[in-house]
Amino acid sequence: MAVDKNKLEEEVCVLRFYKIVLSWDYLRILKESDKRNHNKKSGDGGAVELKEVKNTYKDVDEYLDTFEPLLFEEVKAQIVQRKDEEEETEWQQAIVAECSEVNGFHLPMVICSDAELISQNDLLLLSTKKFGEGKQLPTTYAFALVEHRQQDKIRLRLYLGGEIKRFNTDAIETCPRLLNMLPIVTEVQKYFYVMKICSLSTIVREYVAMRSISSLPFKDLILTASESDNSAEDRAWKLSRPLAEFIQNNHNKSQLEAIYAGLSRKTFVLIQGPPGTGKTQTILGLLSAILHATPARVHSKGKLVGVKRGPELPIEEKYNHWEKASPWLSSINPRDMIMPINGDDGFFPTSGNELKPEMVNSSRKYRVRVLVCAPSNSALDEIVLRLLNTGIRDENDHAYNPKIVRIGLKPHHSVQAVSMDYLVEQKLAGVDSQSGDKQKQGGVAKDKDSIRASILDEAVIVFSTLSFSGSTLFSKLNRGFDVVVIDEAAQAVEPATLVPLANGCKQVFLVGDPVQLPATVISPVATKFGYGMSLFKRLQMAGYPVQMLKTQYRMNPEIRSFPSREFYNEALEDGPDVEEQTKRSWHKFRCFGPFCFFDIHDGKESQPSGSGSWVNIDEVEFVLAMYSKLVSRYPELKVSSRLAIISPYRHQVKLFREKFRSTFGVESDKVVDINTVDGFQGREKDVAIFSCVRASKDKGIGFVADFRRMNVGITRARASVLVVGSASTLKRDDHWKNLVESAEQRNVLFKVSKPYNDFFSEANLKSMEVKESMAEKPEGPPEEMDVDVPIDANAGSAEQGQPEDNDWGDAGEGEAYEGDFGGED
Repeated sequence: MAVDKNKLEEEVCVLRFYKIVLSWDYLRILKESDKRNHNKKSGDGGAVELKEVKNTYKDVDEYLDTFEPLLFEEVKAQIVQRKDEEEETEWQQAIVAECSEVNGFHLPMVICSDAELISQNDLLLLSTKKFGEGKQLPTTYAFALVEHRQQDKIRLRLYLGGEIKRFNTDAIETCPRLLNMLPIVTEVQKYFYVMKICSLSTIVREYVAMRSISSLPFKDLILTASESDNSAEDRAWKLSRPLAEFIQNNHNKSQLEAIYAGLSRKTFVLIQGPPGTGKTQTILGLLSAILHATPARVHSKGKLVGVKRGPELPIEEKYNHWEKASPWLSSINPRDMIMPINGDDGFFPTSGNELKPEMVNSSRKYRVRVLVCAPSNSALDEIVLRLLNTGIRDENDHAYNPKIVRIGLKPHHSVQAVSMDYLVEQKLAGVDSQSGDKQKQGGVAKDKDSIRASILDEAVIVFSTLSFSGSTLFSKLNRGFDVVVIDEAAQAVEPATLVPLANGCKQVFLVGDPVQLPATVISPVATKFGYGMSLFKRLQMAGYPVQMLKTQYRMNPEIRSFPSREFYNEALEDGPDVEEQTKRSWHKFRCFGPFCFFDIHDGKESQPSGSGSWVNIDEVEFVLAMYSKLVSRYPELKVSSRLAIISPYRHQVKLFREKFRSTFGVESDKVVDINTVDGFQGREKDVAIFSCVRASKDKGIGFVADFRRMNVGITRARASVLVVGSASTLKRDDHWKNLVESAEQRNVLFKVSKPYNDFFSEANLKSMEVKESMAEKPEGPPEEMDVDVPIDANAGSAEQGQPEDNDWGDAGEGEAYEGDFGGED
């Protein structure tokens, strides 16, 4: 009954969302947006109702009164963004085939000229004539939502009852514009025009999750940011001795504190992972711990109480279980059949992998189920890949691959073997060979649904993006999840973080770093009122305890020094041998040292016409001169896996790529990785060249001033970060002023003027040689460091020192936010 009640509440909530959005006036939204752009006062265009996001809330009503209007502001911004991005609107002609009416909504079935361009949950604009034709404004138009599509037929949902005022669905004002649409959508054979605006799939799931907060078991914690139940110690879970020893020996002190905070069974555990501190390693340790811990009551005086074991299975049944768990035992491991694309150095074949498939011990009465989420596909695939390669440990400290499934779109090919679509195809192929021409009898769709359900039910860890965890697939689960782990949790708006929690769970881990990239919010108005603040950040601001990972294994200490002081209150410390591991032969020149700032004295910013982005041609020319000198002296850097050029602006990134093609006659991705700051979140290189772009006498520095982007940009490098910018312009911002002054104090600020090649002349380089202060290191380290480091005396632990590297060709590129959101000035 509870499930039915929840489904009913969800349906009511979705219909409320549709009613509000479908009643809106498209032209009025555009007009309000233009008005705000010309006059950026927050009170303009209906923002009067908005309230600022607070750290804590007294009740659910206050929470919803704050978040609901902000979420609808974001919906409006997505509608407007579509107009801004497309120069020419593409209208299609449509004709009504039939129409029905349910719950006050009209549901016409229409036939469209280009139906394949339209998907479920798309928001469409319907009109009797194309906008822009003639001088008069159209008077007959309305929004419609795509319910579903079958070939060229599309079922639409419209609300023509009137416009909803101030989110009160009982306060409806009749509207001629909507009434005029009524005969159009109800009369068969009636022609009209359709234009696709945007997809509402993600934001509708976020809305449902936000509105269902009252049904969450830990709603009080989310509202007040305090753990009301103090009996966590009584619920604490413990580890077997072999597993406890493994975790102790493979994690440092701060990582262990995070893992043991999870075992204390606190409802919410917040783990902050600054760059290079082994965040993914900690998540894997957590998974081993929470999957194989047992309640404290099962332990007695340090010994595990004997648990009654069921009778041992006959060998035939064991084989049967093993084959179900790992079908490749009787054939080829499917992971070995997925070959890498050319030049992709991120593929890890599993041949020779000693990891054993999962065998569920019959003594286990209960098995914890875990849902692991991340805001983007690339962030999610990083964890999946690491788990596939290292496995997790069971209670006897044996490495194995648990049964996992990765759900959602665009899996990177290196994790495709555990993706839902691939597993379904594999199982269908098995069914085909046994059932002859069953497919021809039309049972494929039904088969796929039941196979998906069985794969989900069998999996002990399910991986999904935040948005996809709200899909209908999850509503069909036989049982929910005990634990939800959200990686990059500081990169998601709060309603997005609530989506996976609605599946039901007892414990939540939020893992992320609020001083790295923020969530992407398109609406400048919603941003102004704090909608971009993550749940992680809000709880932290309200004083909720945070476990911070403090030992970094990525960066040379000269790189670590500034971000540690500026963003982490000097809390970061270097792992053993990290200085030695990050020494490079090019450090013999001061201008190629671990940390340098190049002040381009005569650089100028410019804005390509019609774009909100910025470029700086002078910085591009200087960086190309620097790159030429670096790779001619150190050819091992001439690969995209070792050297990156980063900029906050996507037009600068585009310009770099074009100049590389024209200067070196080669596509840049073959020799250097060029991307936005947002495209580099979670990734690392030996050398990172950071182009700041902004250079003016009196203007601001736009979103370069976002200290989180600055932090991400300067912490991507293992060995050398070379910052290129206008010191005088950047110093208008406090954080950048501190960085420039830090470079001056360390004598690594270089003032550069044209011609730039002179700066890298042999005579000038000779004058910048470092005298015997740093010995040369043999060319080029291995791409992944896998170094045993001494056990920390305080923690009785050691860190494997594996950098969190996500360099899989272009894995992150299509996924990453391409900068330029939220309006650069």
